[in-house]
Amino acid sequence: MTKTMRATRTTLMMATLVGALLSLPQISLAAAQGTGTAAQAQQQSASDNDAAARLNKKQFHNVSVTVDNGIATLTGTTDLYDYKADAAKRVLKAKGVTAVRNLIQVAGPNVPDNVLGEKLMNLLSFDRVVYGANPNLIAFNAITVSAQDGVVTLGGHARTQYDRNTAMTLASTYPGVKNLVDQIQVDPVSMVDDHTRMAVAHAVYGYPSMTKYSMDPGKPIRISVQNGHVELYGTVDSQVDKNTAYLRASNVPGVFTVENHLQIAGQPSGRQN
Repeated sequence: MTKTMRATRTTLMMATLVGALLSLPQISLAAAQGTGTAAQAQQQSASDNDAAARLNKKQFHNVSVTVDNGIATLTGTTDLYDYKADAAKRVLKAKGVTAVRNLIQVAGPNVPDNVLGEKLMNLLSFDRVVYGANPNLIAFNAITVSAQDGVVTLGGHARTQYDRNTAMTLASTYPGVKNLVDQIQVDPVSMVDDHTRMAVAHAVYGYPSMTKYSMDPGKPIRISVQNGHVELYGTVDSQVDKNTAYLRASNVPGVFTVENHLQIAGQPSGRQN
């Protein structure tokens, strides 16, 4: 009987000891999880606060931001598309933010697509027009504009990345632009092409009947060159002028091919600037 009681006590003590030992890792794990959760919550709060602080500007007064697992979500409204894009850039620099989901709506004026396209066409017509030899104007950008439901698409050719960025900036700050799509092709960087551009410009503008197109900063003949391939854009007064521009460009040494996209005034045309 005594032996049996001793065995029972021993068994109970061992069971108690084993139970205590088994509970230690669980307690430690629970403590670690609690610490990790607190750290995550603290980091989340820091990300939220930093992201919100970066939007502490008048143009973002209707914008809200939340951060979850490094992804910042922007909601609300702005007056210009430029403000919407800027908000995303600012928040992406916040602590702990690795990506941005931009759900901001542009709440500026609703401009009819045909009016919006026409206004942007006129605005971009004067962008990056430069002076050549003499006080004549030369344009090496041929940016196209289209608009649908306030979504503006810029296409065509830009001489440099800077020219492309300038066109995008001008469009993004125009009231009525709800979204902006960049399809502009930047011409290749080439000293040979640079020489060809100037040679084509002098050949076209230097012809007596074509000099008039170098006088209006909004309506020059636009010349794009990609590896010796020349494209002409803009509007001319007659079929004769269109043909003259083509022939003059084609006869420039180093020009392999010429695509003549010049439109004739008074005839239907796409928007090319």
